[in-house]
Amino acid sequence: MIKDNKIVITGASGFVARNLRKHLSEKNIKLISISRSNFKQFKNEHKIVSKNYDEKHILPKIQNSAALIHLVGIGKQSIKTDYNMVNVEFTKHIVNLCNKAKINKLVYPSGLGVSANTSLGYFISKYKAEKIIVNSGLNYTIFRPSYIVGKDDLFTKYLKKQVKKGKIEIPGSGTYLIQPIYINDVVKVILQSIIQPKFRNKIIDLVGPDYITFEKYVKLFSKGTKTKIEKINLEDVYHDAITNSKSDFGVDDLNILIGNFKGNHNKLRKITGMEFQSVVELLKSGRLL
Repeated sequence: MIKDNKIVITGASGFVARNLRKHLSEKNIKLISISRSNFKQFKNEHKIVSKNYDEKHILPKIQNSAALIHLVGIGKQSIKTDYNMVNVEFTKHIVNLCNKAKINKLVYPSGLGVSANTSLGYFISKYKAEKIIVNSGLNYTIFRPSYIVGKDDLFTKYLKKQVKKGKIEIPGSGTYLIQPIYINDVVKVILQSIIQPKFRNKIIDLVGPDYITFEKYVKLFSKGTKTKIEKINLEDVYHDAITNSKSDFGVDDLNILIGNFKGNHNKLRKITGMEFQSVVELLKSGRLL
């Protein structure tokens, strides 16, 4: 069914989208990929560059597609773009496009830790986006991902940059836990969510099998290099995040990092029937460096 229909991907130039588009292209699935900025085109792909995702321009090209994977989002606010504008209002626009284009399936990555009880601005915006999708009448799959890692994700790029400088700085104690998932597994799960009916109207944690401290992650990442690891005062890191728009960490980046959010990997493994790559093993092998 999918091969005869098109898959629409928004946020096409982002890390997850690039890897997903490559995976789907290799499966000979037809793509319509949309981004605000220019991007490299894969085979079987129709490219649309649109700064404001203009309905008149996009709607005729995506009519009756099999699914839309909505990968536009921000994790750090600025004067020009805030969470409500991008994560909430833009999601309304995408849901509206799906309804007008008669696209019944919508896949959306939210965030691990998102819930009705959250007080975190980023999570609030993601929860509101989830509710818009759930109430849309569309067949949806919402994923709540932890850190999605690969060779060119923002987190890995940050650590590589620190390794080149010879020092990785750990905010606070570094004993807080993360549950990273490998990008190659993520793209397979997303494809399954489009094809298989058991994903219909589900909200699923998108997390890997390993639950490790940030300090251990950093040590394994830099293993075999002469990188110095230094813990820095958490108050200082938060102050920099609040006062410096170019800081390595945003305020919500730090809140998420130290939040110790844990997802249900067993549920993910059961519904997909997949064996997931251990990110710890990837780190030990040096394949992320």
